Amino acid sequence: MKPLTRTVLACLCVGVSVAAFADDPSPDAQQHAKRIAVTTCGTCHGSQGVSQQPKFPNLAGQSAGYLAAQLKAFRAQTRGDADALAYMWGMAAPLDDDTIDALAGLYAAEAATAGRRTADAALVAKGEALYRDGHVEQGVPACAACHGADGHGMADFPRLAGQHAQYVLKQLDSFQTNMRNVAIMHGVASGLTGDDAAAVAAYLESLP
Repeated sequence: MKPLTRTVLACLCVGVSVAAFADDPSPDAQQHAKRIAVTTCGTCHGSQGVSQQPKFPNLAGQSAGYLAAQLKAFRAQTRGDADALAYMWGMAAPLDDDTIDALAGLYAAEAATAGRRTADAALVAKGEALYRDGHVEQGVPACAACHGADGHGMADFPRLAGQHAQYVLKQLDSFQTNMRNVAIMHGVASGLTGDDAAAVAAYLESLP
């Protein structure tokens, strides 16, 4: 089996590993989550999960399963990147599963932010080609295989459409250095040049 095919298949298998919610969060948990969203999360991630600071991700419209899995990873201190250590480990530490699931559902139900297209049309076009087709010679699979042709995510793979380019680049760097230790994404990020990563990030930011 070719390395690129193995990567795509492994990527598809990982999506099954994120546990679905066993039950709907309790009404108390939902109210608690709303308070946390307004008083804490909104400081960095913006009102209704649309961040005005490009180093912090948009959460609106993101997969609930993915959001819950990331919050639990922050709480367990198993997701590592610079901002995880500086912010999210402490923020997630007091959250129980019910509150995490309620927060995830809250942001998943918000309308996703509209894309913002850079003036560099050539950069966006390059990013689109890489996203849709990958780069076989560099061992980079098509991002669309796991994140969907429209970038809206598939199963438990996250939505990338409309995400801040600065945040995407920061995460690709974290994957490449294994600070954020995800084997599949380490392989993808390691196969991208700096220009490639910037192009993919610009394309993703432009998507609705």
